[in-house]
Amino acid sequence: MKYPIGIQSFEKIIENDYVYVDKTDLIYSMVKGGTIYFLSRPRRFGKSLLVSTLKNYFLGRKELFKGLAIDVLEKDWLTYPVFHIDFNGSDFQEKGTLEKVIEEYISTWEVAYGILPNPDRDRGMRFIQVLKEAHVRAGRRAVVLIDEYDKPMLDVLDTQLETVVDGNKMLLEERNRNVLKGFYSVFKAADEHLQFVLLTGVTKFSQVSVFSGFNQPEDISMSGQFESLCGITQEELESYFAEPIAAM
Repeated sequence: MKYPIGIQSFEKIIENDYVYVDKTDLIYSMVKGGTIYFLSRPRRFGKSLLVSTLKNYFLGRKELFKGLAIDVLEKDWLTYPVFHIDFNGSDFQEKGTLEKVIEEYISTWEVAYGILPNPDRDRGMRFIQVLKEAHVRAGRRAVVLIDEYDKPMLDVLDTQLETVVDGNKMLLEERNRNVLKGFYSVFKAADEHLQFVLLTGVTKFSQVSVFSGFNQPEDISMSGQFESLCGITQEELESYFAEPIAAM
């Protein structure tokens, strides 16, 4: 039995025959039951693997799900335009890092969809244009998956680090929060172009500070239905790992 220690790619786990604890029945229930979700879990708890699994599902990669629960449940296997934003791996204590990361994502998508960047439009408006173009070209609404949405704020929380915006000093914590608040408000304006949205993180910040102007996501962090969406239950442990447990 091969253990996927530190591997967060669903594709890599399946193609390299690592053990995978099947969560796809819950994923099917989630994507069919709602549109915008928020999930909070501790770090190293499987959030990135969940995002990777959803990405491959919405890309219609049926071959990766052969033999899993969703293989029986899903009949259509449609392909959607998927936009994956991962805030892991960047140090947001550096001034301007958040803006650079978001800019890089949007610029890459604009190139992919042949959209000329408009310097008179802010990043949010440009992202809306990308989502609209993706919807038109694919004939299906877009999927947005954001991993560790709160890392840019947690990195600078209570650090008292400062930055300068338009000649005025402000806390980097406040700056990053404002940038994210503006960016996440895109989802309300682009609602007609969105099929599914998931944000994962460690902490749920208040609606006033971050989610204002954003269609309030359904928080499934404490949901009984989705409590085992990440992590491994006792039943799963005894079922999937019966052989190595017996050996121990």
